[in-house]
Amino acid sequence: MPEWSRIARRIRVPLGFAFAAFYIWIARPTWTSLAVGTLVAIPGILLRALASGHVKKNEELTTSGPYAYMRNPLYLGSLVMAIGFAIAARSLWVLLVMLVMFVAIYLPVIRSEESFLRQKFSNFDEYAQAVPRLLPRLSAYRNQTGSFSRDLYWQHREYNAILGAAAVLAVLAAKLFWASR
Repeated sequence: MPEWSRIARRIRVPLGFAFAAFYIWIARPTWTSLAVGTLVAIPGILLRALASGHVKKNEELTTSGPYAYMRNPLYLGSLVMAIGFAIAARSLWVLLVMLVMFVAIYLPVIRSEESFLRQKFSNFDEYAQAVPRLLPRLSAYRNQTGSFSRDLYWQHREYNAILGAAAVLAVLAAKLFWASR
């Protein structure tokens, strides 16, 4: 499995671009699916933005903000966005491929990243026992350190998630507009 997680980490971005072409080709949006999908995607975008303003990659174990409720808020944000895009596309094939990609690509990457964090930070095991991997807990982790940093948000270039989401939704709107002519 460790070898697959290395492969998954390398192919996830190129595979994402290939999936984007498939997505645009197969999507059959309506104005309603586009609106509902956008409303579902927005919390995912916001979660990613909030999480990126807390994480100090490879410097310290992040336990504040959304990390106080789940260990992988960036991936949960991406999953929520993906569900929103699947709704906007109005395609079961899109949803199926997204779920397969998440299980085959992102879960091994999450496990690999957590293995790295376990080796790098002595307090990771305590944190992992108290905070779920993906689905948030109801109460915050008690041993939080850190706060939101706008500089970290910009440093991690998380605004690209907003730009990418806007581009996808604009392409779907254009496809819908041209199909209705």
